[in-house]
Amino acid sequence: MFEPMEQGKDLSIHTGVVLRGASTKEDEHLTGTLNIVEYSFGKCIEWKPIEVSVVSENQDQDPEWSLVNTHTSRTRTSSEGPDSLGRRIVRILFSELQSIRVNSNGQLIFMQKDGTTYVAFFQLQNAGSFLNSLKGFMKFIRSKQDKSLYLVVDDLGSVLNKSFAELDIFQENKSDHVWNFVKNLHDNPYETTMEAFSKLADVWLYKEPVKRPVEEAVADLLNRSLTVSLSQPPVSVGSGEEYEVIGESSPRMKLPPRPSCSRGTPLSQEQWDDSKDIDGRINEPEVIRGIIFKGGISPSLRYEVWKFLLNYYPWNSTESDRSELRKKKTDEYYAMKLQWKSMTSAQESRFSEYRDRKSLIEKDVNRTDRTHAYYSGDNNPHLGQLYDILMTYVMFNFDLGYVQGMSDLLSPILCLMDNEVDAFWCFVGFMEKVSSNFEMDQAGMKLQLCQLHDILAVTEPQLAQYLNKHDSGNMFFCFRWLLVLFKREFNTVDIMKLWEILWTDLPCRNFHLLFCVAILETEKAILMENRYGFTEILKHINDLSLHIELHWTLSKAEGIYHQLMTVAQQLPDNVRAIIGLEPARKSPEINNQDDTDMSNGVVKSEVDTSPMSSTDEVDCVKIGSSEVAFERSLNLNYM
Repeated sequence: MFEPMEQGKDLSIHTGVVLRGASTKEDEHLTGTLNIVEYSFGKCIEWKPIEVSVVSENQDQDPEWSLVNTHTSRTRTSSEGPDSLGRRIVRILFSELQSIRVNSNGQLIFMQKDGTTYVAFFQLQNAGSFLNSLKGFMKFIRSKQDKSLYLVVDDLGSVLNKSFAELDIFQENKSDHVWNFVKNLHDNPYETTMEAFSKLADVWLYKEPVKRPVEEAVADLLNRSLTVSLSQPPVSVGSGEEYEVIGESSPRMKLPPRPSCSRGTPLSQEQWDDSKDIDGRINEPEVIRGIIFKGGISPSLRYEVWKFLLNYYPWNSTESDRSELRKKKTDEYYAMKLQWKSMTSAQESRFSEYRDRKSLIEKDVNRTDRTHAYYSGDNNPHLGQLYDILMTYVMFNFDLGYVQGMSDLLSPILCLMDNEVDAFWCFVGFMEKVSSNFEMDQAGMKLQLCQLHDILAVTEPQLAQYLNKHDSGNMFFCFRWLLVLFKREFNTVDIMKLWEILWTDLPCRNFHLLFCVAILETEKAILMENRYGFTEILKHINDLSLHIELHWTLSKAEGIYHQLMTVAQQLPDNVRAIIGLEPARKSPEINNQDDTDMSNGVVKSEVDTSPMSSTDEVDCVKIGSSEVAFERSLNLNYM
């Protein structure tokens, strides 16, 4: 969109709005106003800056509410023009707005038709106030599937007409219910149809099969829609009030209500000290892992406990054992470091693989977490340590070497350890868990994408089928999540907690895949009701970065696990294997060539292998004609 030359008319003004990430400094933010503005070419939502302010990442939101633009400079569009001070104006045309989501925690999300997402944080009462302001200028309906989602409707009458036409209900024998509804629509169109249209839209948008005569089905649908109290709370999966059919392939199999799983408190110093015997051994490591899974680790303990979780120290080692081990590991580290430090230019010139890896490490180190205080500024010594550790890892594991994304995994570890040797060996332990992510044949990544689709087909069959039909069943849009284990999706504080929870391997292996499912389930209504295709899905998923609620998503993922365990004997063997169960029955020999249908982006897997360790070659996902989509899904550019 061009920068308007005319002066717009302010129709509604909300003050005290803070735009985060508007400047080059991570902790610098801009205060401004959020307005509804009318131009000759249409109405817009505009954020306009006023002044610079500093807002701590962890402090409560003091302003009335704050708008967060989730796009980096690489994905900004021309619709964002500078003001007189050179700061950016965020402008969203009403005609480009697809939907609005209001979460219970006071988070507001604007989604455009091209997949661009803007996020706002504010006090809950102000969310309602802003939504009421929008109601005066645009029409939107509440989603049936997600009561926090509102779908923007430009012309409700024309959309309804199209719905009726698609359903072919205007025939000679028409139901009285339909005509009564049409009469009410004429008298009071918006209020009468808000709830009914959301149900009609499901039939129209997703072409749900109607087994009865269409006029009877629609009549009943409309009748139920108009007689249901609008204040009645929605019944959702896991509410305890209903069961959900798993899918067409298993029509009789149902998932029971999902249990509610509360989170715990972090591992405390007292609990850690009590777990040690007189010589320093950890008596019951399984108990410690259980505490960590439920609540993480107190920040002051991470420096010590991470060394156990990452297999630097054995759980049954004594204090004396660990002291001797650290001396030995220190000598081993510097011996490997000396190997590449002493390499001459002439040697490098004849060692192309080494030279290529060195060049890639240099590039990645210079753009890894540079906005974080630990790595910011010119000539930062911690960047040198990051470089040295990665170069030494090349000598430690030259078969794997260095692959883009490894610096993301090392960065928080070095930041915490603040010691080159300790950070190296913890990184080695981490890589042992995820090394298959970085193999050249991408077997580990392909397997995880297959497994993720398999679980989704059981827990959210409607979403899985939607993705299949929209060239997204290959799950490529989750590639970045899995490759660097959500490093790009959370801030430093949250990613440390998430990683230590995943390192416990509780409550099952591949819990990270259930975590993925929890996020996708949360976004299900947005993806489906906005009718997103692969490009929009990829854009939306990338825009979730730094806007995923860790605590709630962990609880949801744990609930999914317990929900699956209650029907474990009925689960397909491939799903049982993913969550670490033995096969319930002997599976036929797999024909990999028949396990993939990439024509519509569907992936299938029957492989009983954990992606958190090294795997055999897996052909369940083939890049083929989807190579471009695959590369776009990676999206690991540091911009």
